[in-house]
Amino acid sequence: MKNTDQSKTVLVVDDDHNVLEVLDARLSSCGLTVYKADGGRKALQMLDTHRIDLVVSDVKMPEMDGMTLLSEIIRTQPGLPVIFLTAYANVPDAVKAVRFGAVDYVEKPFDGKALTEKIKMMLDESEGPAPPQPVDPPGGTHIDEDVKSPAMQNLHGLVKKVARSSVNVLILGESGVGKERIANRIHLLGQRQKKPFVVVDCGATPAGLLESELFGHLKGSFTHAVADKKGLIETADTGTLFLDEIGNISHEMQIRLLRFIEDRTIRRIGGLKGTPVDCRIIAATNADLGEAIKAGRFREDLFFRLRVVTLTIPPLRERKADIPLLVDHFTSQYCSQHNVKPVMVLKETMDWLCDYSWPGNVRELKNAIEGGIVMCRNNVLRPEDFHVAGITRTCSESMSDESCLSLEESEKNTILRALEQTGGVQKEAADVLGISRRAIHYKIKKYGIDAGSIKARY
Repeated sequence: MKNTDQSKTVLVVDDDHNVLEVLDARLSSCGLTVYKADGGRKALQMLDTHRIDLVVSDVKMPEMDGMTLLSEIIRTQPGLPVIFLTAYANVPDAVKAVRFGAVDYVEKPFDGKALTEKIKMMLDESEGPAPPQPVDPPGGTHIDEDVKSPAMQNLHGLVKKVARSSVNVLILGESGVGKERIANRIHLLGQRQKKPFVVVDCGATPAGLLESELFGHLKGSFTHAVADKKGLIETADTGTLFLDEIGNISHEMQIRLLRFIEDRTIRRIGGLKGTPVDCRIIAATNADLGEAIKAGRFREDLFFRLRVVTLTIPPLRERKADIPLLVDHFTSQYCSQHNVKPVMVLKETMDWLCDYSWPGNVRELKNAIEGGIVMCRNNVLRPEDFHVAGITRTCSESMSDESCLSLEESEKNTILRALEQTGGVQKEAADVLGISRRAIHYKIKKYGIDAGSIKARY
């Protein structure tokens, strides 16, 4: 086909001539101009002599493989979109390519219609105006591009690369490091930024209700099902589904979720008809899924489906270079929020904050800054302003300081302090103490603590 000024051009690269012909026919019928190359070297020659808007390439090819071709494209024509076709066995290579700079990958045998729609969407976006800068979620920091630590700079570089594709992402990290924030940023930097971003807290939702929350139900399908309900997966159609604390879901839910990931079809509880859903899946956990797999608590096949790309967020104690930036931001944010004059952070205060281990990570720092601002005098933030929130003591330190009390009394007091620090929010109190939600629920029940009546001390 001859090129025209109006048509978009696609270069298809594959050593299988049948694949070339199928894609040529499919893309040409959509009004696209198609060029074909049976190997990487020929593809580079065509890129030198023709205007190409997008490349679709196989990963495994003789002489020059897809990764080598991609590196040459990045070097000579940065920004040119590349989609890889790959057999299931070669998915790890395709994932590596996405990390390196490819836009996306599609498994063989591929759905021709779905691939064509993906290509057309990418071409339409490439000719439109530049995408708007992502808007931070509520409580966001607006400081992603200014982080100082090499670990976080590398992480945000990976986030930008991963955001351009639609591959599943697994985010790992301790409680409070900002896993939901990273998930939201991937969504906002990606092709689905104007579509829904749906959060499912798998840890806080009772196992008996999670199936209904995710998949929805029909009226009368079980007791109290008084009306049809749309599930959160269906709500996330065309957008992003964020599964927080994925390590907590039951074995039965793991099976249902795996089936959805493979079929991209959901069936409401009590229903017979399947509904197709197109959503990107981002999962997160602070658990060691490798150990959970060994113990038989988590399915290995689901793990591999979720972790097409894995991002690990380091704890705050391992990136202390970012603490001054976070302190300045949260100080400014809460001064504005509480309608107080700008607060000055003394050098000794900043040094003190940087020396603290922050077991609750960024969430704990954020809460501590808010409490310090409320308690500080003369608009100057001093180390002693944080003592009220109790952040100078870890759980073990508090226990040793109260050695005159019984073990149970000391433990109860420690839990009460954490609840006071977080205004009775059990999830955040558990994060501060470095224990699981299940553990703090058990302790609260054991000691007869009325968490709902506890107010923050500041």
